[in-house]
Formats: sequence, structure tokens, C-alpha cells
Amino acid sequence: MDYVRVQSIKDPLFVKMHQLMQVVFPPEEVYAFEKWEGPLQDGGIHVYVAVDGEDVVGATEYRYYPDMRVAMTDFTIIGRANLGIGRFLLRSREKHIAQLARGSGTEPIGMFAEIYNPQTVDYHFGGVAPMNPHIRREVLSHIGYKRLDFSYLHPSWQENGEAVGGLDLCFLPKDEDLNVLPSSLVADFLTTYYSALPDKPESWHEMIEGLKKHETIALKVF
Repeated sequence: MDYVRVQSIKDPLFVKMHQLMQVVFPPEEVYAFEKWEGPLQDGGIHVYVAVDGEDVVGATEYRYYPDMRVAMTDFTIIGRANLGIGRFLLRSREKHIAQLARGSGTEPIGMFAEIYNPQTVDYHFGGVAPMNPHIRREVLSHIGYKRLDFSYLHPSWQENGEAVGGLDLCFLPKDEDLNVLPSSLVADFLTTYYSALPDKPESWHEMIEGLKKHETIALKVF
């Protein structure tokens, strides 16, 4: 299996990756094909696919913010079971983020990720077993992710100004004993991350303002 970066919508690997995204993710979580060209050429956004033969069997997108010393996993796709795709993507991403941190002269404190809450989401993710939210949540808990203790939503990637719920914002701390994050860090991260979406629902702005009223946000096991 090969770990290959994708940097153009004209790359056949991207076409296969986008098709895979449409199979496993709800429509509101999939950025339109033609709008990917800019992000793919952004040096700070890293989109990699797992290639088995000629097939794209998995993918991940992530970024590292040296000023905040945090990473973000935008998505992880496991397209087939029993190939070890999840571990392959995890280890490859970890090594690359460590390299990015060294290159910026910083030491990361952890990585954010959005995780579906299986109690509130009734979606089958294309029938791909490893993408089942119950399974993914348990796997991410084993890895060390913790849930940030506040009610979370994000703007739709369909750029229609609607709010998307059914997820938790989680964090994988470098120090596994870390039990809180500064609220200002969470608010600054989300404001920076979603700056790419100009049309945000009022409920999202209210969530950000609510975060700013606290000093810390608890990290809860799940």
C-alpha cells in the first residue's frame, strides 16, 4: 500500500477519492468537486490517499497549525475492511505531522477531530463496516481521543449557511493526563479552521461566543 499526496482535481487519484467520499459521507460533509482545486494547492492542507494497486482504498486530510501547536484531522476514510487501512493512515499521518512540527520548530500539544455521535446520527456510511460511527468512536477512544465537553456544531460544507450537528469535537492530547484545554484555544482554532466558509449559521457564532465566556473546556473520555 502506498501513501500518496493529491494536489490537483485533475489527478485521477483525486477523482477516485472524491467518489469514495460521496459513498461514505453524508452530502453536507462533502465539498463540491470543483471547489477542491484551491485547498489541494494550499501547502498547509495535506490530502493523502492509500493506494492499493490502482485503487484508492482510503484517504485522509489534515493540517498543522504551528502558532497554536495543534493539528486537525479533517477526515479519515477507510474504504475496505481487513486491509489494515486505518492503521496505515494513522501511522503515516503521525510521522508526517511530527515532521511538520520539527520543521516549524514547535512541539505539538495534540490533534483535533470531529467524531460522529452514534446516538444522534442514523447514517450507514455506504455500508463500509469500519466507517460505522459506533466502531470509529470506539477505535478513536482506544487511540486516546477525548470529547470536548460542550454542545458542538459546524457550518455545512455545502456552503448554504446551515448548521451540521450530530458530532462531537474531540482532541487527542500529547499528554494523556491532560483533562482540559483553554477555551480561547478552542475558539481560536475553530474560527481559523472555518474561515474558509464565509456563510455561517448564527448558532455557530453563538457557540463561539459561548466558548469565550469560559477559561477552560473539559476533556471527557467516551
